This record gives sequence, C-alpha cells and structure tokens, in this order.
Amino acid sequence: MNDPRSTTASAVDVDAVVVGAGFGGLYAVYKLRELGFSARLFERGSDVGGTWYWNRYPGARCDAPSMQYSYSFSAELQQEWVWSELYASQPEILRYLQHVADRFDLRPMMQFDTSVEQAIYDEASRTWRVTTDRGETVTARFCILATGCLSSQNTPNFPGLDDYTGVWYHTSNWPAGGVDFAGKRVGVVGTGSTGIQAIPVIAESAAELKVFQRTPQYSTPARNTPMDKAYEAQIKAEYAEYRARNYRNPVALDLVIDRDAPKTFDLDEDKRRAVYEKCWNKGGLSFSVAFRDSSLNRAANEDLSQFIRDKIAELVKDPDTARALQPPHIYACKRPCIDTNYYDTYNRPNVRLVDVSKSGIERITAHGIRANGVDHELDCIVFATGFDAFTGSINRIDIRGRNGATLKDKWSAGPRAYLGLAAAGFPNLFIVTGPGSPSVLANMVVAIEQHVNLIGECLEHMRESGYAQVEAEPDAEEQWVEQVRLAADRTLFTACDNWYQGANIPGKPRGFVPYVDWPDYVHHCENVVEKSYRGFAFY
Repeated sequence: MNDPRSTTASAVDVDAVVVGAGFGGLYAVYKLRELGFSARLFERGSDVGGTWYWNRYPGARCDAPSMQYSYSFSAELQQEWVWSELYASQPEILRYLQHVADRFDLRPMMQFDTSVEQAIYDEASRTWRVTTDRGETVTARFCILATGCLSSQNTPNFPGLDDYTGVWYHTSNWPAGGVDFAGKRVGVVGTGSTGIQAIPVIAESAAELKVFQRTPQYSTPARNTPMDKAYEAQIKAEYAEYRARNYRNPVALDLVIDRDAPKTFDLDEDKRRAVYEKCWNKGGLSFSVAFRDSSLNRAANEDLSQFIRDKIAELVKDPDTARALQPPHIYACKRPCIDTNYYDTYNRPNVRLVDVSKSGIERITAHGIRANGVDHELDCIVFATGFDAFTGSINRIDIRGRNGATLKDKWSAGPRAYLGLAAAGFPNLFIVTGPGSPSVLANMVVAIEQHVNLIGECLEHMRESGYAQVEAEPDAEEQWVEQVRLAADRTLFTACDNWYQGANIPGKPRGFVPYVDWPDYVHHCENVVEKSYRGFAFY
C-alpha cells in the first residue's frame, strides 16, 4: 500500500488501451485525453458506434428518450445536437456518435477493423500487453474494457442450420446495406426487445411472415413522435438541472417513483385501472413507476400484469393468437419492452404466430424451420435471439492477470467484480458498466459516464500519489457480489428466468448480474472514494 513505485513512460506505448468504440469507449478516450493520459482504442467494427454500429436491423431504436440517452459531459454538445424523434432510431444514434468522434477529434486515437485477442498483465513491469488479430502488441499501464453489455450475439445452435439453403441473419450483425424482404417468406425467431422492434417493420414488406415465439413478452406502446420543439427547448434551457434530477431517479431517467403515492391496493379496482390507462396512453416505461410497490409486491405486479394481458386481448383479433401472446409471468421480471404497433401486426393477413413454447424449434431444414412437427418453408430466417449479455464480449478476449490466471476461469461460476468496475487478481484492469454495476438497469449513457469518471478519478489519484498499480481487494469483491444478490432479492427481477441471470445461454452459470438500485449504487461509489478508495489496493 505504501510502495509508490511507478512505471516509466518509456516502458509503455500508451498509458491506457481502450477496447470498444461505443458510448463507453468514446467517452473513455475523451476523458483520458482531458486528464493528460495517452490512450489507444481498438474497435472490431469499421467505425464508431458499438452496439449501434452492428444492430442495424429494421426498426432498431432506443427505448430511452433521446434527450436523455445522450452525453452530458459537454454543455455545447447538448445544445447543438438536435434529435428528430422522442425515441431515436439506430441510424440517428450512430450519426450522433460519429459526430461526437469528429467534433472532439477522437479518431486519431482509434484503430478500426481490429479485434483484441489477448491482454496479459506483466507483473514485473506492471504493464498490460495487448495483442490484436493483426498481430500487433501494444504495451500500456492500464487496460479499459468498454466492450459493452449487449455486444456478443447469441446465435442458437439449431441442428441443420448449416444445411439451410436460404439466407439467414442475426439482428446484432445486420448487413450495412439493409435487406429487401419484398415478396419473401420470412421467419423471425425470438420475441424479445429486438424481435418486437423488427417484426412490425419486416411485416410491411414480406409476402409472408412467421414469428416463432418460445416465451411471450410484455410490450407497451412507445408513443414515439417527432421531437416536440417546445419540449426540446424547455429541456435545453435547464439541461444541467434536468440531468441532475434524473441522476438520482431509480434508473437515471425521467421516471419518478413518488414515495408518498399510494400502493396498488390502496385504490379500488376502477381507480387502479385509471392509473394503468394513463400509463398505457403515456407510453414508454411508465408502467415501471405505476405504483410504488409494482416492482416489489407480487400481488401488486400481477394486478398490473393482468391489465396488460387484457390490452393484448383487446388489440389482437384472433383469440388463440392473443392468448399465446399473453405472458404467464409477471411484468418486468424480464426486460420490459416498448413498441410501435407490435400487437397490431398480428392482425395483418400475412403474419402468423408459431407458438413453440412446448416443443421448441426442432431443427432448421434445408428449406426452413421444423417446429411442432410442421415444416415451414422460408426464404429468409431472422434470428432475434439476443446476446450473451454482460460477459460474452469480455470472455472472447484471453485476459490474464496475476500468475497467468484467466478472467474467464475466474468467472466460470459467474462473474465477480468489485462495483462492476475491477476484478481482484487483475491489476490496472477496468470494466465500463461491468457485471455488478447497474448497467442495463439504468440509463446506459449516464451509467457509462459515471463509470468513466470514476476510473478517471482513480487514475488521477494514482498519478498524484505515485502509485503504479491498483486492483480490487478479494474480500471487497466477495462482499460486493453478495450485495448485488441481496439487492436483486428485494425485487421481483428474480421471479422468472431472464437474460439478467444468463438463462438465455445454455450452460451459462446462473446469477443475477446487474445491480438493481441506481441511486444506491452511486451512493456506494461515492462512499468508496470518500473513504480513500475503500476496497481497492494501491501499490
């Protein structure tokens, strides 16, 4: 703790290697440069964007309002950028990130079309040796993983896929030029958030669309609109205050749970229905804050859930299809979705739901999909099957810390990282919105900025104190893993299988990964810093 030895500048190529050029990577290299640290970023794609570069599927859009799903670090950027819609589409978000990279001259620090294959910590020199698929090796004092929580696609290993004679796509690796489905028989596998966005758009042009659904999901209307100029001007007039208020909200968005508001069953049925109708008409994630006990009390949540089921039954004309689309689980124990005309799409004559909840998809045939003993001939298959969340993109890299131990082996029973930021046994390695941080349960851009700022403060502390090395203490890491579990257990998030727990990946260890309470997480982080980085060891 008191050995302030440091690595000389000549021993390294850069102070920090950053992996990934999404929201996290862009802000990381910006912040490092502002603090006087040199950085080099590697990105496997051909441009910035991260998940918004790869996820170009029809209908792709953010489910957080664009005025909030954006950087706050530059007051000038906030004022000059103009969003066209309440909920921005993938092309617009990508243009925004490209603008950020150019406006702040970040591209000279970036290398595209390059995958990081290995990162090895050298204990003697206290440096990371980072090797790419181009065969180059870069030496750095720090390695910062901005690889993203949802960036490693989950392509199911269906038997027969190699024999399929049609064309198949995964939504997370969509062709840059788009896909023309006109006149085609199309099958979409998956009805999570991605499928719910893509299905209505594909249905508009496909001759026939079959949706293969294993588990129905709750989806509520987005109520997306062109950006209201008065609304935009109001926010821009008080952007700093607006951000500050939202920062302390449950998910770092303009969603407020009124702690003095009634609980669900404090109101009679008619009044409860009136509240739910208001949420439905408002759209977005309004149901998340319908009542203050909606995410904590199962009976309360079931009341809310039944309202949405009833809405599905009203919207979908065919009774059998409507029943199949009604989730049996409670609302928000899986990621809540918002949509544009999702349920109405099943009223189209060219759309059919194929319920595979009982027997699943049996195989991919040469000409389509076999499910429930029936062969469905398809010209195209779209896999909207999500991601190997949280750890998939990290585990693709051979990361070795003390004594050659691999991070993948350390996480073989489930990921463990102090504050979701650092892993014991891996000095000078930081993870942006890693396992054990709120990440996907908060406004991701806000969570990213908070993490990068925390990393920057830590590096400044090391520079000022003469330290060369920092890592999470094992006891602090273990205590934090338990804290994450306890926080989840206080909610209904663990009431059903979901990708928050790795349930969508066969063989993946189960455990609730993100930290549930954003304001509580921020409070923990502030206490850690105030108490001289409690839980971190410096050398």
